[in-house]
Amino acid sequence: MAKAVALAWRGASQTSPNPPVGAVVVRHGKVVGVGYHRRAGGPHAEVVALGQAGRRARGATLYVTLEPCCHLNKRTPPCVPSIIESGIKRVVAATRDPNPKVSGRGLAALRRAGLNVETGVGAREAERLIEPYRRLVTTGRPFVTLKVAATLDGKIATATGESRWITSPAAREMVHILRARADAILVGIRTVLADDPSLTVRTGSPRGRAPLRVVLDPSLSIPLRAKVLTDGRAATLIVTTSLSPQSKKAALEQQGTEVLVLPARHRRVAWRDLLKELGTRGVASLLIEGGAEVNASALRERIVDRVLLFLAPKILGGRDALSAVGGESPKHLGEALPLNVTSVSLVGPDILVEGRFQ
Repeated sequence: MAKAVALAWRGASQTSPNPPVGAVVVRHGKVVGVGYHRRAGGPHAEVVALGQAGRRARGATLYVTLEPCCHLNKRTPPCVPSIIESGIKRVVAATRDPNPKVSGRGLAALRRAGLNVETGVGAREAERLIEPYRRLVTTGRPFVTLKVAATLDGKIATATGESRWITSPAAREMVHILRARADAILVGIRTVLADDPSLTVRTGSPRGRAPLRVVLDPSLSIPLRAKVLTDGRAATLIVTTSLSPQSKKAALEQQGTEVLVLPARHRRVAWRDLLKELGTRGVASLLIEGGAEVNASALRERIVDRVLLFLAPKILGGRDALSAVGGESPKHLGEALPLNVTSVSLVGPDILVEGRFQ
């Protein structure tokens, strides 16, 4: 199963909104077929592995990271009939498919056909693979990761706004991997005005399609020559409110930029409306690389699922330096958001803290 999980990660940047899946066929203790889902609309992992195994699949065991599909409402044929026809004797699935169209039905169909079916082997690793997919098919919204790069004392920029580069090249390289695995990258307009980022994935990324760039701009103050508008390596969605001028909206659309108008909440874009809209577009994973105010509003609205905090071994200090999370401080410690730290590791000289909200 470990091999199947490793295979699945190869397609993690390309299969959305489908889940990444890996499969291994084993006969008499020998691997005779491997496969993974490479892209949405392409052959599923089980079909690829069975095709490689050929006649050697008869009487063999299929290890797969996710319950095989059995429904017809999709672009590719269901995997269950192919597994049954191949002569596979035993199926070991790491976890059940959370999609209501599948959940348990694929496993039940295999059992009815006389196959020996087991679940739960490698479940924890397999669940990490499908977090975005699970969030999308069960809630209709993407899995949200908040990425922050800060000094040890929580500063993301000097008083003059200088922020390049707080963290090391190794940390920045990892951020490009995170971008490559995301369906969309989001920043606020202040980040665009201060840094003019391209928000693209570095050349050499395994991703077949570039992640969507999303800019929160409630009053449409983005310059028409901003890199996120002129760099054609990825599509850009400007999210605004009815408070923005129609003339600027028309100018952006005239140059080919999509502008999405959503209801305003306290003169800001309403997060839950935005996530719902992104979900309808098939965005399963959203990476927030915002500044202090975007970070604060996302946390305050409790729409963040995972936090990745890169801490550089530096002390910046200063009351006027920019902190990682803006907004107003709560009056009581009991109002602080509790974060369940799941891992702490080194990325070059930097410390990476990963946490989840309960």
